[in-house]
Amino acid sequence: MPRPIRLILAIHNHQPVGNFDGVFENAYQDSYLPFLDVLEQYPAVRISLHNSGSLLDWIEKHHPEYIERLRRLADQGQIEILGGPFYEPILASIPSRDRVGQMTAYGNHLGELFGSKPRGMWVPERVWEQSFTRDAVSAGLEYTVLDDFHFKNAGFSEEELYGYFETEDDGKMLHVFPISEKLRYTIPFADPEETIDWLREVSEKQPEAVVAFGDDGEKFGTWPESKKHVYEDGWLVRFFQLLTDNRDWVHTVTFSDAVDQVAPLGRCYLPDCSYREMTEWALPTGRQLELIHLHRKHRDDPEWPEVRKRLRGGFWRNFLVKYPESHEMYCRMREISDRLQELRKDPELAATAMFRSAEDHLYRGQCNCPYWHGAFGGLYLPHLRNAIYYHLITADSLIEQLQGKAGRWVEVASRDFNLDARQEVRLASDQMVGYVSPANGGHLYELDVRGARTNLLATLNRRPEPYHETIMAHATGGGDGANETASVSGDLKFKQEDLHLKLGYDNYARKSLVDHVLPAGMSLEAFQQNDGFLEEAETAVFQTTLKREDGRVSAVLERRCQWGDQSPVLTKTLTLDSSSPSMLHVDYELTELQPGTPVHFAIEFNFSSMASQADDRYYYNQDGVSLGRLGSQQELHEQNRFGLVDEWLGLDASLEISRPTNIWAYPVETVSQSEGGFELVHQSCAVILRWEFTPEQSEWKTSIGLLLDSSAAQARRLAAKAESQSMAVEL
Repeated sequence: MPRPIRLILAIHNHQPVGNFDGVFENAYQDSYLPFLDVLEQYPAVRISLHNSGSLLDWIEKHHPEYIERLRRLADQGQIEILGGPFYEPILASIPSRDRVGQMTAYGNHLGELFGSKPRGMWVPERVWEQSFTRDAVSAGLEYTVLDDFHFKNAGFSEEELYGYFETEDDGKMLHVFPISEKLRYTIPFADPEETIDWLREVSEKQPEAVVAFGDDGEKFGTWPESKKHVYEDGWLVRFFQLLTDNRDWVHTVTFSDAVDQVAPLGRCYLPDCSYREMTEWALPTGRQLELIHLHRKHRDDPEWPEVRKRLRGGFWRNFLVKYPESHEMYCRMREISDRLQELRKDPELAATAMFRSAEDHLYRGQCNCPYWHGAFGGLYLPHLRNAIYYHLITADSLIEQLQGKAGRWVEVASRDFNLDARQEVRLASDQMVGYVSPANGGHLYELDVRGARTNLLATLNRRPEPYHETIMAHATGGGDGANETASVSGDLKFKQEDLHLKLGYDNYARKSLVDHVLPAGMSLEAFQQNDGFLEEAETAVFQTTLKREDGRVSAVLERRCQWGDQSPVLTKTLTLDSSSPSMLHVDYELTELQPGTPVHFAIEFNFSSMASQADDRYYYNQDGVSLGRLGSQQELHEQNRFGLVDEWLGLDASLEISRPTNIWAYPVETVSQSEGGFELVHQSCAVILRWEFTPEQSEWKTSIGLLLDSSAAQARRLAAKAESQSMAVEL
């Protein structure tokens, strides 16, 4: 009989904050429920289970019977419940105080739910930095689990990792278990016997060996084709049966069992790291392609697998560089966290229900999924980005109330809001919040509608991704047909036809108040190619002056332009007035124009967060006539008003223009990859106001009122609140 070996099976179940109810339900029915059904049939098999707080919150509301089953299995010792940060943030992306806050809050919640607090934690996406050690210990945790890739990057060999280690930061000690990459690829994909055979080999090499498997529970039923493989074809039953048959030498234990029964192998300090695939996804697209091409060139070399193990990719924080939109969410989240920290200085205020609600919304707004992109949709999924902003905007509005603001108010401030070492401008009222970047084209880069809890500039640029090469190769018949980029499957799946024809890239940020100087007679089709603009107006730097009057605030942006023979001064003034807090007033003025010289000037707005293919989301013209869905293309002439309606959101966004304008409007769509395959995703509606004229004088002006009517959304929320209170009274 082989030597005894301890096997830890850790299952991590997660659904993002803001995911669709149907996605939660399908994952529950396809993965979480059937896994538990099978596990209950094999009492000798013990596991460690982590459910993210966002998922557990949903399960508590929709399937409380599942919680009862978990509680019973935990009481029997068959399941150990793992903790961690409540809403699954990347720990590197949030302040230390929020790491400790989230881990403590989730530990307390699990303690209330299951009768005891967790001893260990699951690190979201296993993104690790050594300073997290003291945060975990401060939250009362004893151990965590990371990939063996972390350890190998610290110099450990495979044979040195059959156990667990001690690590330390600032004198705080934490146990750390390595997850076996070998098991991540055999479970549940290889025959169960292959895992047993490998465990037998390990047991012969090292007495008292401890081997840990840890990975997503969605691999067991939710991933493509996995439900049939794991349940219908009986993979999980066969695996658990083999573990039961070999329980005389394969002892399935929990992490806590291992800590209590086995001494650590030694001390370790691990580098900033994640699992191997994540480090590759964090690389810039060009570097990712180099790695893919390198693999393609050498994959048949017998020594390549050993070389590949030693190749290290990038650093998670560089997703904030790779995707500026991720950085925008990060900076907004940091701002909310900093403001809450200031309020904590007042203990009475920090003890209020309103403060705790704001803190919870902040924590929900830190959920990691839309802050990065790899094999899953992540950042490319608008509903996940919208959910982040929903919670951050809600927290922001609660903070304003905690600070004593009431009634109608407006304010303006400047500081480095987006951490680029330059000053941005924040214009806020009781109805909206706008952020302007004078150093980057004078763009309006965030526009929050408080009533709808929506950021209408949660946009996303079209940019090259490594898998676009795969899409083009497939369309042209080139390549070997394999998907070697970020994917949970090697199969090529296309949710729409001719996606290669939709590939196109933006060379400026898809925001609002983006100025364009265009060639005479430029067509919409040419404009959509992002080419031929006459000046780099999209990225120009403005000088800024802030003005404050009673009930009225303004930001005045000014710069000298250079348009060939023209060098006018462009001034755009953004104003909020407490008498109309739902309208952002924007005045454009060109002075020192050269009379008689033709000008084709355009101002681009983008509107995100509104679905494109639904009849209750539509454009309308100056006469209030519906023009069709937001996914349609529009070309209008001599208009003074143009609007977008999203009845589901309860939002009407309209542009009221003093000088009649020609208008282009069209959808901005990305081609991205998720676990379901390649897909076309609507990101925003681009609306371009343009004037083509030959000035007779040296001055030209226009005024634009951006009206954001969210009264329907607010009325619906109040009705829902009243109904909820009525039900509570009845109960």
